[in-house]
Amino acid sequence: MNALNQINELKSRMGQAIIGQSEVIDRLLIGLLANGNLLIEGLPGLAKTRAVKAMARNLDANFSRIQFTPDLLPSDVTGTEVFLQTDTGSTFRFDPGPIFANIVLADEINRAPAKVQASLLEAMEERQVTVSGTTHKMDPLFTVMATQNPIEQEGTYPLPEAQMDRFLMHVQITYPPVEDEVEVIRLVRNEEIATTDGQTTETPLPIPQDAVFAARSQIGKIHVSDAMDRYMADLVQATRTPEKYSDELADWIEIGASPRASLALDKCGRAHAWMSERDYVDPADIRAIAHDVLRHRITLSFEAQGNAKTADDVIAEILRLVALP
Repeated sequence: MNALNQINELKSRMGQAIIGQSEVIDRLLIGLLANGNLLIEGLPGLAKTRAVKAMARNLDANFSRIQFTPDLLPSDVTGTEVFLQTDTGSTFRFDPGPIFANIVLADEINRAPAKVQASLLEAMEERQVTVSGTTHKMDPLFTVMATQNPIEQEGTYPLPEAQMDRFLMHVQITYPPVEDEVEVIRLVRNEEIATTDGQTTETPLPIPQDAVFAARSQIGKIHVSDAMDRYMADLVQATRTPEKYSDELADWIEIGASPRASLALDKCGRAHAWMSERDYVDPADIRAIAHDVLRHRITLSFEAQGNAKTADDVIAEILRLVALP
C-alpha cells in the first residue's frame, strides 16, 4: 500500500469516529503532513478532543493529553530534573514531561497562564526542549494540536499574537447539520452498548509512521509554479497594504500577516494538492486553506469589529480582490 492509500485509510478510520466533520479531518491531516502545529477552536462538545484522539489511535504514534489549568507549571509540560541517590553516589536524571510524545493534545490551552503556554514554544518551533541548560530533542514525528473554547473567557489567558503565529493553521469547528447529529447520537449509543455488553471488535493495525514520512517526501516534490509563488505572496501582502485594494479593506485591517503566513500557504497548499492526487499546486489549493492559514495572523481594526466583521469576512474579501494567476 502506497503512502497516499495509507493516509486515505487513516482519513477513513477517523471519519468513522467523527461524524459530519470531514473538513476538520482534512485539516488535521494537512497539519500532520505539513509538519505543523494546529490550533483547533470550537464550542464545547464539537469533538475537538475526539478528533485528535481518533488520529492518534489509528496512527502508530505515542499520544499524550495535557489538560491546561490555571495552576499548571511549565515543568508539568516539559519535565524536570530529578535528584537521585544511588549506591554509587548522587545524580540528576531528566524525567520527560508529556510534551515528549508524537501527537500532543494541549487541551484548552488558553486556561493556563502565559509562562505555561510559552513552555510549548521551543518544542513547537525548534522540535526540542531545554531544561536546566540541557537540550532534549523531540521525536521526528511531533505535532502539537491545541484546543480552545471561544466562550467562557473569564479566567482565561488569551494567546498573544506572536504565539498564535507559531500555529500552522487555526481550524474552526462549527455545529453539524441535523442529519449528521442524528448519526452522532446513534454512533455514541452503539459505543455505549458495546462497552456495557463487553463486546470487543477487532482493531485494525495502526497506520505506520513511515507512511507520514513518505507522504512528506512526496509533498516536498509537488510542483509550485512561479505564478503560484507570486499569488501566495500577493495574498499575504494584501493583508499588509490593504489600501492598494480598497478603502474598505484598509479600514478593516490593523496589522497584517507575517512571512510565516506565506510559508504556511506553501506547505498547506502542497499538502492539499497531494491529498487531491495532483502533482502541482493550483489556485484552488491555496484558496481552500487560506482561511485556516490567515484567520489568526491578521488583527482587525476597531471599525471592523464595530461593524461585526470577522477575520473570515476580511479573508474572503482579500481572495475576491487579489487577482488569480
